[in-house]
Amino acid sequence: MILSDVRLEVMRYIEGKLDDLLAEFLKPVEAHWQPADLLPDATQENFLDEVKQLRECARDLPYDYMAVLVGDTITEEALPTYESWLMDVTGVDQHESNGWSKWVRGWTAEENRHGDLLNKYLYLSGRVNMRAMEVSTQYLIADGFDIQTGRDPYRNFVYTSFQELATNISHRRTATLAKQAGNAQLSKICGVIAADEMRHARAYKAFVSQIFLADPSGMMLAFEDMMRKKIVMPAHFLRETGLKIGQTFSHFSDAAQRLGVYTTYDYISIMESLLDEWQIAKVTDLSDAGERARDYVMALPDRLRRIADRSKTPTLEYRFSWIA
Repeated sequence: MILSDVRLEVMRYIEGKLDDLLAEFLKPVEAHWQPADLLPDATQENFLDEVKQLRECARDLPYDYMAVLVGDTITEEALPTYESWLMDVTGVDQHESNGWSKWVRGWTAEENRHGDLLNKYLYLSGRVNMRAMEVSTQYLIADGFDIQTGRDPYRNFVYTSFQELATNISHRRTATLAKQAGNAQLSKICGVIAADEMRHARAYKAFVSQIFLADPSGMMLAFEDMMRKKIVMPAHFLRETGLKIGQTFSHFSDAAQRLGVYTTYDYISIMESLLDEWQIAKVTDLSDAGERARDYVMALPDRLRRIADRSKTPTLEYRFSWIA
């Protein structure tokens, strides 16, 4: 049996359990918050007063904070790329309404609210050159991304498990910093997005747990492969007008490191949480290659921590075209 056939068989097996998983990890549309719930209501007489208050609260947010918030927004708004990528994963059938395509569409519908909410907040804040931000968003969607997973669901679900945890951390930290700055509205905005990301992370982690039960060696080898490649962020091709693909991303990452919004140590912490979540040390029925893969991923956090301890937080400030 060729690799893709094995993957397809496992995906069909797990699909039989998806109804319960979808009910646990996706919310009914009417039960959800919507961006309008968290922003000034343009139909009300006090709309302009609320916008004025929003702008006053946003006025003193630090430069690096605004850069990270814009970068997070652009990342969220590149959603068409993420949906088309997931719809092409082995076992997901976009032409029929199977369990996996229902998951991808439901996940996309929930994620779509994030960029919409952040975009509107930034527009109202008066702190952002919206056209420059929109150009970066269009570039990011047009340029796509390369996360080195191919159509393999095993590798894709390792990536999404990791990435959803990373975005949870980023949005949770921006929520905390907004609260410390006295901006309760922005803190709530970032907080509700962070909560969605954690719920989605739990879903993808559950998918991987099921795969480990069905195909432990195949899943272990896929996990090892993704850790060797290193998880890249979905916005790693981020750029601004006049810059090459990816040139802006390093500056965005530097700002996040300086703020402590997302750091190298967070990357290591996420990996350790996945080792624990998937009980990597206790997985049984591994092939010899699977055992070697386990040895590699178990030793990796300490190796990465030694490298991180020698790294310095970037101090060079970059002037983004996005910030007004």
